[in-house]
Order: sequence, then C-alpha cells, then structure tokens
Amino acid sequence: MGMIERFISGYSENFMLAVGLWPLAATALTLPILAYLYHRDGRLKFVSVVSTYLAVLYLLGLGCFTLYPLPSGDSGLGITYGVPWQLNPLAFIGDFVREGISTIPQIAFNVVFFVPLGFIAGRLLRWGFGASVVAGLAASLCIELAQGTGLFGIYPYAYRTADVNDLMYNTLGAAIGWWCAGQLGRVLPPGALANASDITHEPGFVRRCVAFWLDSLLMGLIVIVATTALTMLFENVPGGDCLARAPWILVVSVATFLLVEGVLPWLHGGSTPGGSFVRMTCETREREGLRRGVFYAARLAVLGMSYCFFPFAWPLLALYYFVRRRMPYDEL
Repeated sequence: MGMIERFISGYSENFMLAVGLWPLAATALTLPILAYLYHRDGRLKFVSVVSTYLAVLYLLGLGCFTLYPLPSGDSGLGITYGVPWQLNPLAFIGDFVREGISTIPQIAFNVVFFVPLGFIAGRLLRWGFGASVVAGLAASLCIELAQGTGLFGIYPYAYRTADVNDLMYNTLGAAIGWWCAGQLGRVLPPGALANASDITHEPGFVRRCVAFWLDSLLMGLIVIVATTALTMLFENVPGGDCLARAPWILVVSVATFLLVEGVLPWLHGGSTPGGSFVRMTCETREREGLRRGVFYAARLAVLGMSYCFFPFAWPLLALYYFVRRRMPYDEL
C-alpha cells in the first residue's frame, strides 16, 4: 500500500496543474462542445454536458501526467542529455525479473490511465471497438513521440523514455475502457442520438449563437482563401496591379455573408450551414412571398449590425431574447 501511495503522491503536482488549466480549457472549448452535443443529441442534456467537461479534464490530466514537468535550466535531462528509447516489447519481463513486484504499480497505472479514454470513445463518442482501440493507440503514440523527441523538438533531448511497453499498456487500457462502456450500457443505456429529421423551429439563444459561430468560422475560411487567391491571381496578370489593390476583403466578406446567411438558408428551409449542423432553422414559422423576403432582409440587417458593433450588440440581443423569447426579426 505504501508503494502505491508514494507512486500517486509523485503525480500530485501534475494533477493540480490539470485542475488549474481545466477552467481555461473548458471556456475555450465551450462552443465546440456545445456544437458537438447539439449535433449528436439534438438538444443539451445535463449528463452529456457534465460528461463532456469531465472528458476535457481527463484529457488535460493525461497530458499533464505524461509530459509534465518540463525540462528547465541550462543543463540537465532534456537540455544537455537525453533518455534513450525503449523499443523492446519484451523488456517488461526483464524489468520484472530484476525489480519484482515494484514494477506492477507502473504497469497498472499505464493501463488505468487509458481506461477513461476507451470509455469516452465508447460511451460519449459512440465509437466501435476498433475505432476506440485505434484512438487509444494513436493517443499513446503521440505521447511517446512527444516524450522521445523532446516535445517534438522543443527541447534538444528526450526528457522521458519513449517506451513501446507503455504503448501496449495504454492500448490495453483503452480496450478495457471500451468494454466497461459496453457493460454500463447494458444497465444504463445511452440516450438516443438525433435523427437527420430532428430540426427545431424554435431554437434557443445559445443554439443560435453556436450556429452563428460555426457560420462565422466558415465565412472566415472562405474570405481568407478567396481573397488570397484573387490577390495572387491579379498580381500575376499583366496590368492587374490595380485590381490586386482593390478592397477584396470587404467585397468577398459581404458576398460571403449574403451567401451563407441569406441565400443558403432561403434555399434550405431556413438552415444555414452552422444551423444545419446544430439541427435548427431560423424560420420559426412559415412565411411566404414578400413577408419571407422582408424576414430575411431584417435578419441580415440584425446579424450584419452584430458584426459591425461586436461585442456590444450581442448583450443587447441576448437581453431582447430574454424578454421576448425571440430575436427581433422573428417578430415579422
């Protein structure tokens, strides 16, 4: 028992680091997490939200436990010398012969560390056995490569042992975790996944924000690619210097905004690309002809103003929604 307590106490600082980073990571990943849950379940479930944020804590812990502490100073491990790789898959036999049962805690924890990963893959992500095991293998391989290459070249030498046995133990842990998820599913079946037809016509403010964030990412990507391509094209065309200096960012941004927030939802029942992903439509009720056109014009105006007056416009929109339970353009 004392051996195990000493082993665990050696990782207390790593655990505290993971807990300290958790709020920051959770905040940064909130929108992606919400987008995933809306897409998977069609709505937010308390258990799913809590489970996902706990999964974030686990992944942080996995990184902190395996990669921290980092080398420091002007000399020492990882700075002026390194640790050789261990590539013999049968080396654990020799370790056990030399050190006896003192090797058991290290092996056990290498397995246990990856049980939650397999469980997350099977229960939260709904992956099959093969995909879950491959995910465990890939995560372990990434960690071992980071350890064996001085965090991918940031440090001149390896500061931890890249061990093929760890790869084996970690992958076994992921497989066990997936099996545990399956056994739990027999007692507490996971909730049903959303169907392709599960589209809400009364989205809440949070879902609207997540959809708009996804649309903004898509629009930003289109603007970057299109403006870069146009600028390079005109710079290499004889007499195209004037066109190359044109305000393409503004032109492409406006065109992309009208396409993503106006044309596409008009053609797809009110669903923008982001709205489709989070299973919502902006059309809260049926509108036809001129009324539908006015609705989309008002929506474009409101969203355009939210861009122009970001971030001040969003608290006002949130307040309006809180009072009226709808967006301004939904009044039409």
